[in-house]
Amino acid sequence: MALSARPTWRVNPADPRAPSQEEWDLMSEAERAHVEATLPSEFDLGLEPPEGDPHWTAIANARKTLETFFRRIGRKIYISGGLAVYYPGEEMCSPDLLAVVDVEPRPRTSWVVSREGKGLDWALEVLHAGDAAKDQRNIERYARLGIHEYFMFDRRRLRLSGFRLPPAEHGARSRAYRPIVPQGGRYTSEVLGLELLVEGEKLRFLFGGAALPDAEETIAKLESLLGEALARHEEDARRAEEEARRREELEAELAAMRVELERLKKGQS
Repeated sequence: MALSARPTWRVNPADPRAPSQEEWDLMSEAERAHVEATLPSEFDLGLEPPEGDPHWTAIANARKTLETFFRRIGRKIYISGGLAVYYPGEEMCSPDLLAVVDVEPRPRTSWVVSREGKGLDWALEVLHAGDAAKDQRNIERYARLGIHEYFMFDRRRLRLSGFRLPPAEHGARSRAYRPIVPQGGRYTSEVLGLELLVEGEKLRFLFGGAALPDAEETIAKLESLLGEALARHEEDARRAEEEARRREELEAELAAMRVELERLKKGQS
């Protein structure tokens, strides 16, 4: 029996990168599977300062808002965050929030562009107490990678900025972002088909001018509806109990009347 050839590609633990597209194309399916299995999906933060609750709360609310909205309208779009993303031959990147349109929204441990057949369409970074210079460098890097739109939400200063790759001549895309000019404080996302703005301390998404409820508001609404349903149930139970009591009283009165009627009939006989 012939032994299967061992994969020739090896991931460098000190600098994990996906193979170039040329190398990927030359691989067998078994070799590609081996590469995907050995590319790290979790990373040590090292000396990078933790961002804290405001940072992660903003990301979690934004992700849940988008997932709920697109699931409700039936649009096929993959939403994730903190995911290891591997472009061919590139250093791994991991936006706080990302979106890829027209792909199945199934769970993934990483996004390997060569495997998926496309890169990211949209990325968001939330800045609170982290490396602001890194988020600024992403403006150049994400543009070079071809991510169509990139948004930055400065949670501490409550500022939002957005960037988009303009269409270039001959159908190719420029590799330099242009700022998205807000209208009335609202930034339009072509990828999501939504508007973004900062409202109070929150990053908001709007559809048709109406704000999408975030996770906290959705939970509060469900709790309110549950409370109303419980109150109606208790009121229905109280009314049913009152009606049962009245039936018992009426039956007792009818029984007494029958007894009295029988007594009167006997007295006349």
